[in-house]
Amino acid sequence: MQAWKDYQSQNKDRFLDELMELLRIPSVSADSKYKADVARCAEAVKEHMLKAGCDKAEVCPTAGHPIVYGEKMIDPKLPTVLVYGHYDVQPADPLNLWHSGPFEPVIKDGKIYARGACDDKGQMFMHIKAVETMAKTNTLPCNVKIMIEGEEEVGSANLGKFLEDNKERLKADIVLVSDTSMISMETPSIESGLRGLAYMEVEVVGPNRDLHSGVYGGAVANPATILCQMIASMHDENNHITIPGFYDKVQELSDAERKAINSAPFNLDEYKKELGVQEIWGEKGYTTLERTGIRPTLEVNGIWGGYTGEGAKTVLPSKANAKISMRLVPNQVSQEIADLFEAHFKKIAPSYVTVKVSHHHGGEAVVTPTNSPAYMAAAKAIQTTFGKDPIPTRGGGSIPIVALFERTLGLKTVLLGFGLDNDNIHSPNEKYDVFNYYKGIETIPYFHKYFAETKQ
Repeated sequence: MQAWKDYQSQNKDRFLDELMELLRIPSVSADSKYKADVARCAEAVKEHMLKAGCDKAEVCPTAGHPIVYGEKMIDPKLPTVLVYGHYDVQPADPLNLWHSGPFEPVIKDGKIYARGACDDKGQMFMHIKAVETMAKTNTLPCNVKIMIEGEEEVGSANLGKFLEDNKERLKADIVLVSDTSMISMETPSIESGLRGLAYMEVEVVGPNRDLHSGVYGGAVANPATILCQMIASMHDENNHITIPGFYDKVQELSDAERKAINSAPFNLDEYKKELGVQEIWGEKGYTTLERTGIRPTLEVNGIWGGYTGEGAKTVLPSKANAKISMRLVPNQVSQEIADLFEAHFKKIAPSYVTVKVSHHHGGEAVVTPTNSPAYMAAAKAIQTTFGKDPIPTRGGGSIPIVALFERTLGLKTVLLGFGLDNDNIHSPNEKYDVFNYYKGIETIPYFHKYFAETKQ
């Protein structure tokens, strides 16, 4: 619509400046030293909702970080879209690998570099600017509710209670989320599924103190060595996970379904070159697209023990630790997998060490229907602004709250993401293309328009 285009063109510089200001707030939910910054970011999001034209917006306290809720209600008889996003971000470590300050956003070669640029400040802010576009031009075709939380990066521990306590307030027809990616701006896509997650931490303890590696080495088991051996044993020679029962509920896809997944544009040589690897690695018998979309995995996310400072210290560490995540596929239950992991890890521990297993957080895999009115509205919106029909894909990441929305609110979700797989989310030098940011703001109003039309 011309009114949308004119408004966005007139305000595009401000839209970008406001995002840059939001990115300067270090809203790291995992680190308590940033608690005040997380709260400050929540207040900023609330103010942006109000300035965008929401009838009301508020910062809702939880037992952890707050949730920001706003709404623009046009007519209760019209359909309602519930927008979800998060304003918290991952820790920026390791800082020495950033080309610029993680909370000092810069634009280089048309890309915004900052922690949270793509995940998820840039993407959730598109929705606020899209609502502003419609509200300020008096063209909003449906009711919009916006819920932006501050704990997604630490497992959304308090979101479930918030949903239970606010079922009436959160009544809607569909949930709209932009926390996912596309194949490319030349090949637009919509993720129609996400993997689940089980996130664990393990500790292996040997002697009652750190020991001199010359005096005691070879006579006392080294917990760091034992931990590495235990982790290595969790994959066999075919890179198949060895935890008993791990695959019991994994549903194998048909040849036709696997063919459809592999029809998405993918160049293996470019993939390896972009990542700087000589060869790919993964479960035998599956392609890269299958390994990252429809197969479960087990990965070490962090491992430490002993002396890691500058120079040398010949020490046999008293203990070693690791953080391990497992990405899950439909039918696998995160708590069941976490229990299987714990039982297996304790079983394979040799008698000369003791082990501790902690469950952090988890969530279930989801598959969203590609023939629903909401999905088709999203596909039509992309076709309108990109000039191409989007390809349905399966995302390798996890958004545990998608399953929570369906279980608690009875709502399906549309994953209308505009990020790219190489946006370095959770890594140093996270980025988000300015083009993608503007393209999202351009496209989202069309979703509301087309979805509203399906309800007429």
